[in-house]
Amino acid sequence: MALDILTARPWPALLGLPWRLPLEEWPEEILAALPRGISRHIVRFTRVEGRVVAVKEIKGDIARREYEMLRMLRRLDQPVVEPIGVVDGRIDLAGEPLDACLLTRHLQFSLPYRAMMSQTLRADTATRLLDALAALLVRLHLVGFWWGDVSLSNTLFKRNAGAFAAYLVDAETGELHDSLSDGQREHDLDIARVNIAGELMDLQAGGFVDERIDPVDISALILERYDLLWREVTAVERFDASKLFKVDDRIRRLNDLGFDVDELSMTTDIDGTSVQIQPKVVDAGHHSRRLLRLTGLDVEDNQARRLLNDLDSYQAATDRQNDDEEQVAHDWLTACYEPVIRAVPPELRGKLEPAEIFHEVLENRWYLSEAADHDVSIGDATQDYVRRILPAKPDEAAVVGVDTMSIPVRATNN
Repeated sequence: MALDILTARPWPALLGLPWRLPLEEWPEEILAALPRGISRHIVRFTRVEGRVVAVKEIKGDIARREYEMLRMLRRLDQPVVEPIGVVDGRIDLAGEPLDACLLTRHLQFSLPYRAMMSQTLRADTATRLLDALAALLVRLHLVGFWWGDVSLSNTLFKRNAGAFAAYLVDAETGELHDSLSDGQREHDLDIARVNIAGELMDLQAGGFVDERIDPVDISALILERYDLLWREVTAVERFDASKLFKVDDRIRRLNDLGFDVDELSMTTDIDGTSVQIQPKVVDAGHHSRRLLRLTGLDVEDNQARRLLNDLDSYQAATDRQNDDEEQVAHDWLTACYEPVIRAVPPELRGKLEPAEIFHEVLENRWYLSEAADHDVSIGDATQDYVRRILPAKPDEAAVVGVDTMSIPVRATNN
């Protein structure tokens, strides 16, 4: 057998995997027990030199195309899984050819939506998932990516300070253009609406979705949430030339949504009495970039917003509004953030990402302070959280024993 391994960097350990066996026959001892979403392809997780790799069995030409597409999307700073390589030229023990395999790095602390159903899915949780998917779709459309198979099944979700962050998993059908027409965007949205309705119906049939939820109504929310965000990010705005503060207002609204404006088009009419503005280049991740610059913490954008709010509170409480921002951030990191994370016992650190733990400790502190009618210290809130709340949460770094394949399937989209 002459294996053809395409990879961005040398990884000799990949040669040690049992490529002569069909993926569904790989021995349990080399597999990682992680939840798998519904897929029309065989997918397995394995550990290679301490790293978890997702392996998808697929036709060679499709595997190479998807590998290149994922690499291009990551170069465009889009939230997609990291491609590792393609293994082709596989032959089984009887000398028969096997399909190629696409290798991607497992996104730590992420879950397919079906594995999040530890209890019946409520309407507010479904709405937060669709908010995350709508934000992902806007980001992809802004860079000219037409997905072609938008669904919950083709997405991974990470907790994001009370919300979710969505990542593209499957780029099989995707196309990258200079820009998308309204028709292409609407086509993606129509695919999303139909697929999500079907997925929620499947879950409802299995008792995983509240029976009072209408899957068709919930799936239609993707259109509403997408449209609101797309208009805010791209719409042309006209105003009186005496109200130039509206330019700052528009940029601030986009910052609040997590977008930076890299390029803004501004034009005036002939007599200069009115101004027209339109964002030309927007880039998601406003809060996460600022937090990374100040502290070195690389987290989701909503988590970054929450941590930055706590940093601002620390700066005000210590009366250091006029001090160097980087120095204040360093002191906040060592005095507030790091003690909370160090207080988590090693056996509980796989429950949630550190930034999500810090967010939940802040939430717990607020509830405790409300109940006690006085401020509870961050130390006491941390101890209470670690003792009473965190142990009951599932391990999201490596969820073991989740049988996502037992959920009834009506249509597969991954």
